[in-house]
Amino acid sequence: FLSKCVSWMWSMMGKPAGFVTARCADPCEHYTVLQDDWRSTNNTMNQITRCDRDINWQGWYRLFLGQISAHIPERCVGINRCGTHAPMWITEPNPTQSDAIVSRAVCNAWANNCCYFNSHTIQVKLCYGNYYVYKLLKPSTCNLAYCAGIVPFETFLHCDRNVILPLNPQIQVFSKFTVLLFIHSNNNLCTKTS
Repeated sequence: FLSKCVSWMWSMMGKPAGFVTARCADPCEHYTVLQDDWRSTNNTMNQITRCDRDINWQGWYRLFLGQISAHIPERCVGINRCGTHAPMWITEPNPTQSDAIVSRAVCNAWANNCCYFNSHTIQVKLCYGNYYVYKLLKPSTCNLAYCAGIVPFETFLHCDRNVILPLNPQIQVFSKFTVLLFIHSNNNLCTKTS
């Protein structure tokens, strides 16, 4: 992400500074909260049928159901869920590495077909703190809407060799997740994020 941003900035030399800064902002720090409980995969109530084609999607979005961070499901969601007729889901897993932005195809369920209408591609990033942000696009037709689901994150364990620890290592909390530093039996520095 950073190398692409630097390359792009180099090509934009002479352009207004605000334009360059906005383009290179980390989506994990600059997103719009999308907090619609009707997007839940558990929602089968469709008195008001939603259509995400009617939304002017701009930038990155973080999904919430209630107060809990949510994600777009990674498998087919049945018809008439998520507040719409044809729920949208991604065809590949959400990313597991927090340093990359990945592209994912979006499908939708209708007429006994998990990808009935034209699909499109969105971008996804896993952020530190174990939440996703999505660069969402308009679907091809109505009534399609992005679904949201909640699955607990696994605890990530990352170890690094050749790190010199101070005699009294300190723990810092940077957000709502916990990072523990410890020395594994093979003398590697490990961080455990939950």
